[in-house]
Amino acid sequence: MGRAAERLWRTWHVLMDGSTPEPPEDEPGELVDPLAIDLVLRVGELLLASGEATERVNEAMLSLALAYELPRCEVQVTLTSLLVSARPGSGAQPVTAARSIRRRTPAYWRLAKLHALVQEASIGMLELHEAHTRLAEIKRGRAPYPPWLMVVAFGMIAASASVLSGGGFLVAMTAFFATMLGDRAAAALARRGLAEFFQLTVASSIGAAAAALVVAMGNPAHASTIVTGAILALLPGRPLVASIQDGITGDLVSAGARVLEVFFMIAAIVAGLGAVVYVAIKLGAPIEVNPLQTAAPKLRPVPLLAAAAISLSFAVSLAVPREALLAATFGGGLIWVLYVLLLGWNVTPVLSAAVSAVIVGVLGNWLSRRRQMPVMPFIVPAIGPLLPGTLLYRGMVQLNTGQGQAGVLSLIGAISVALALGAGVNLGGELVRAFQRVGLSASGRWARPAARRTRGF
Repeated sequence: MGRAAERLWRTWHVLMDGSTPEPPEDEPGELVDPLAIDLVLRVGELLLASGEATERVNEAMLSLALAYELPRCEVQVTLTSLLVSARPGSGAQPVTAARSIRRRTPAYWRLAKLHALVQEASIGMLELHEAHTRLAEIKRGRAPYPPWLMVVAFGMIAASASVLSGGGFLVAMTAFFATMLGDRAAAALARRGLAEFFQLTVASSIGAAAAALVVAMGNPAHASTIVTGAILALLPGRPLVASIQDGITGDLVSAGARVLEVFFMIAAIVAGLGAVVYVAIKLGAPIEVNPLQTAAPKLRPVPLLAAAAISLSFAVSLAVPREALLAATFGGGLIWVLYVLLLGWNVTPVLSAAVSAVIVGVLGNWLSRRRQMPVMPFIVPAIGPLLPGTLLYRGMVQLNTGQGQAGVLSLIGAISVALALGAGVNLGGELVRAFQRVGLSASGRWARPAARRTRGF
């Protein structure tokens, strides 16, 4: 078939069904370098363990496979395992290798360094042995912040969220110390091998116990602000964003696993809250729904600074690279301003959260592409101020005070806001992708076959 006929054939396919035929494959070689397969697996493992979304891990692994000439390489990425298979030509046996992900700890500074490694390898700037050396340095490296600061940042999330919810200095300090105590208790349980579900249950129950103590001392209006701050630091914003991104991009296995992870994390938090609220009510603590009613958010300096402080604290606790701190902090302030403005225009809270997240998602994805960095450090801390801590607490109080229907609706509202945030920031990324001039670095316009039309089949 001549070139003119081939172009005509491709054009006919595009016009008829919207599909684009795959590019022709060159005849592969007969040798598979085991060092190249090992590098692809180890980079993918560290990316996934550090908090990257499945699609980005897949793209990075395929980029490395192409850079180091692995023949006909196939990559499979799930939440807990990786598989790489290369198929040489001339009847040679395929070579397959796999790795399991046994521990996942958010470390966004690693994501930036790993993506830089992949980019340099993709354009031929790193030999295979140099890439292995660089990977070992990244794996042995340390976060840009001391460990004690990352622990304090966890408490600062709670303190800032309490101020954002209307609390004062004493309320913020109560939330700060309750969250720090819960985090250290969870860390002690982790060292003893207790499952993460029960770690989160204990951590959330300590924050709720601090609120119940405040109520028992005669300050019921401050309970929701303390709990909001204490559980905001525990809410699964990072896996929520990744799970929705995996689902949108067609990786349904990983998306389902991440959604279950988010479900169990929220269930653990709700279990801790519910147990403490139930015991407090049985002991006679005057916990009611009425003091939980808060005034509508307004554009004032203190809440705006508190929203920015939440995102900054989230960024430090997730070990975001230093060069992304300012952008993450600005994103937290911006999403709060947009949310308050939309509420002032009588837009529902769920839709306000979604629209605000879309705008922040567009800006975060644009900035990440401009700076050649992963997008997670920009968008995950930015959604922190809108995570639904108050709705969760209100729902648990209503369920334990005989208002079951209202409690269920509050919990559904909390989940709806969380999903709106995750979907919004991912929609922002899709909009940036749709109007960019070039495709993704991994495989150009051949990336993402799940995006092609299937007409329901």
